[in-house]
Amino acid sequence: MTATKLRAVPVERVWGRRDIPAGFPRLDGDVPIGEIWFEPAADAPLLVKYLFTAERLSIQVHPDDAAARARGFPRGKDEAWYIIDAAPDARIGIGLTREVSRETLRAAALDGSIETLLDWRPVRAGELLYSPAGTIHAIGGGIALIEIQQNLDLTYRLYDYGRPRALHLEDGVAVADPRPWTPLPSDGALLADGGAFRVERRRESGRLREPAVVIPLVASGTIDGEPLATGAVWDVKDDAEIAGEGIDLLIGFPADPA
Repeated sequence: MTATKLRAVPVERVWGRRDIPAGFPRLDGDVPIGEIWFEPAADAPLLVKYLFTAERLSIQVHPDDAAARARGFPRGKDEAWYIIDAAPDARIGIGLTREVSRETLRAAALDGSIETLLDWRPVRAGELLYSPAGTIHAIGGGIALIEIQQNLDLTYRLYDYGRPRALHLEDGVAVADPRPWTPLPSDGALLADGGAFRVERRRESGRLREPAVVIPLVASGTIDGEPLATGAVWDVKDDAEIAGEGIDLLIGFPADPA
């Protein structure tokens, strides 16, 4: 059996919530929790988080594999967001409304007009958006989502609405793709394919025969005999048995298993 249940770690964020759902770990004190990280092995290719937003995250960008490795990191950072819940007016900014030069992007980040240059799209529960490395993006407030990403903790903030946090303008502009976003191909249960990992939604029993991260969307069924519970994540090295009725899973498969 190669399925390992990962440890959940709460992370304080200025844009987070104090009313995260029951069942997730808390921090001491009345602090906003924005993320729940599911700790992978250091060499794992993928990382899973739950995000709970009360306010907009910074407008930011992540490097691709080549740019990250040039700085001494093992990989870049593609991300995918599966929306669990969203307020009626919730938005995610992903890509730009038009292509611009890097000089124009830098100027927009400095004067704040990047807020209107970003393409803010309404989101709804059950939707998945795949954000390749280099995509300029910002997750809005009023959203709960599952994030599957390449296992890299590196973010370049371009703009933060005046909050007193560091920006990374030169690095961010250098790695950004200052164009509109193009969704990756999807087909039925295959929610996104063609990036650093693919994402599937699976509702049947069977074996997983390749490395993956497994995220239950409902509490039903088992993985290698262990109950599949919501708010939990399993890492599968190369083979695992999923069994039972009423299964509903989000699964991320790295394109190049490490």
